[in-house]
Order: sequence, then C-alpha cells, then structure tokens
Amino acid sequence: MATAAQDIERLFQALGDRTRLRLLNVIGDDEICVCFFVEALSESQPKISRHLAYLRRAGIVATRRDGKWIHYRVAEPSNPVAAEIMRNLRQWMASDPEMQRDRARLVSACCAPEAPVQLRTAPKPARLAEAAS
Repeated sequence: MATAAQDIERLFQALGDRTRLRLLNVIGDDEICVCFFVEALSESQPKISRHLAYLRRAGIVATRRDGKWIHYRVAEPSNPVAAEIMRNLRQWMASDPEMQRDRARLVSACCAPEAPVQLRTAPKPARLAEAAS
C-alpha cells in the first residue's frame, strides 16, 4: 500500500512531462479517445498511448472501454493534497496560451463539419459535441 508521500511523488513524476500535461489539458472534463489526442497534439499514437499509460499508472487518468474504443478521463486522486494540486493545475491550464491552443485544436477536430478521415468513425467527446451544437 502506497503512503501519502509516495502518492505525491508519483503525482509529481507523472506531471513532470510536458506531453502528459498537454494530455490532461486536452481531456479537461471530457472523455477522449486516443485518435483525438493525436489530432489535437500533432503527436504519434504510440507516444500518446505511452504517456496515457503513465498517467493511468499514476492514478490520474481512468479509462472506459466501448467496443474497440478506449475513452480516457481525468480521475481525481484520493489523496486530498494530490486532489488540490490537480485542481490548481487545471486552473492554470485553463489560462495558459499553449494549453488553450491545444484545446482549440481539439474542438476544431471534434466539431468540424467534415472531420479528418481518421476521426470520422471515432466517438466524439460528449461535452465538446454538445457545446458545438
């Protein structure tokens, strides 16, 4: 069983990478499929998947399988200090220009009238699709 100090250490290790921060930002309050991360961040699918697995092992990201699709969402840490750090991080991401650009690319890819070929069959993030309607 992990101690509180180990939980915080694991959290900071997970947050210590720019790609993982960008992934958390893109997820926001949605459930996102890997193909949307690839489009929004202009990174390769293997790189995205590797970083999502790291976030999942750290307990920051949870998954839900729907057929062949795996949806990722932010999971609130059970440790109250870690949860507060995540809330503060998400506030910062909402105001950071680079993070805002990533979110804008996600909205553009998700809600475009003619989605890119690799996204046409992917399930759209529910909240983004609702907001674009």
